[in-house]
Amino acid sequence: MWQSTRLLVSLLTLVLTSPARADDVTWLATVQQVPPAVPEVTLPPLLPGDQPATRAKWEQRRAELRQQWLAVLGPMPPQPQTTDFQVLRTDLLPGVSRLLIEYECEPGLKVQAYLLLPQGDHAPRSLPGLVALHPTTDRTIEIIAGVEGPEEKQTGLQLAQRGFVVMCPRCFLWQDAASLPDAVARHRARHPQTLGMHKMLYDAQRAVDLLAAIPEVNPQRIGTYGHSLGAKEALYLAAFDERIRACVASEGGIAFDSTNWDASWYLGPKIHEPGFSHRHHELIALISPRAFLVMGGEAGPGAADGDRSWPYLAAALPIYQLYGQPARLGLLNHHEGHRLSPASLDRLAEWLTVYLK
Repeated sequence: MWQSTRLLVSLLTLVLTSPARADDVTWLATVQQVPPAVPEVTLPPLLPGDQPATRAKWEQRRAELRQQWLAVLGPMPPQPQTTDFQVLRTDLLPGVSRLLIEYECEPGLKVQAYLLLPQGDHAPRSLPGLVALHPTTDRTIEIIAGVEGPEEKQTGLQLAQRGFVVMCPRCFLWQDAASLPDAVARHRARHPQTLGMHKMLYDAQRAVDLLAAIPEVNPQRIGTYGHSLGAKEALYLAAFDERIRACVASEGGIAFDSTNWDASWYLGPKIHEPGFSHRHHELIALISPRAFLVMGGEAGPGAADGDRSWPYLAAALPIYQLYGQPARLGLLNHHEGHRLSPASLDRLAEWLTVYLK
């Protein structure tokens, strides 16, 4: 049996009664308010059956869901154990050192990334780290790392200037490929049974490997964020890698029908096949009880998240509540379309700062 939005919303009165604490963002309750017109969405229950939900039952179900999703995504090889990298270029900027690096991504394949380090003498393991995942653009990591492009989109650089060690890896779709379909074809030639989304997840996890090995980074204070394509990657990274303690997904589109999840470089057409019952509220539940914020722009060209994303968070909120603490989960609908404005970046940075402290 699947659960409707009305039932999920009726549960929220109980779920939202735990007040935010002093170590939460002051606006946590605001991003947990039920939108005035929640669209009707029917989702499979996270905990089947009529018995009361318990944390023990959820942990068993969590393991099952994780394995089911990994089976959907397909196999990837064991990740390289090395965290070595080659520095290709170093730029000294106000307050930040920006290193263009190259490292082994999957066995026999290299990838490039920008590593942004706040300047100054920092004690070992003292700084929070972020994996910053770029949106769809042929300029890939150049803009997010502040090499070029409008300042508003140089989010990785701006977060490094706020004290984060930031890793900006290049998505495989633009790594030595003539086009997106060409990149997918190369990936499927190596891994015929594996979706592009698992390749993105695998690569993002390799970025976490390297970030956690940076001497200044506290491996207990690692987060991730992404915008658009990068938000999709951030959702999957947070769901499948418990090293991620806080996540912000900006305009990635939680619902399958809100964006192009059926593209060959994401999940492909299998999400439309009869009998495919998985939905992304399951991944949000896998993130629990870690901090997860969806940022949406509601309407306009390319807008992928907004009030229509709420039912997926609502479905996961009761799972968060099983952990006996404020549910650090919310939807910030800024109504600014498919962009990450300076004001939204401030909220993103505050969320990550508070929940990575």
